[in-house]
Amino acid sequence: MAEMKSEAARVFGERVRDNRKRLGISQETLAELSGVHWTFIGQVERGTRNLSLHNIVKIAAGLDVDPGTLVQGIGAADVPAEEKPVSAAERIRTERLAGTNPVA
Repeated sequence: MAEMKSEAARVFGERVRDNRKRLGISQETLAELSGVHWTFIGQVERGTRNLSLHNIVKIAAGLDVDPGTLVQGIGAADVPAEEKPVSAAERIRTERLAGTNPVA
């Protein structure tokens, strides 16, 4: 089973599902109206898909809502911070400062 991408993806997916149900349409119908595959809609609703701006706009059009209503209130705190990879040089520097690197 795919892992939820973020709190932002979860909230967005709930909003898509709520709007789709309000319209009384299936995921398949929403997919047709949006120009995306029906499995994509399922992934969006479960929060397991990270969307591009183009797909947000397409789904909003399929739901006949302004894209802003689907993302309103979702902020940077709802997206996990990406961990910057530590370079080999930085790791060596850190180990030397900590005295854990035997090659000094």
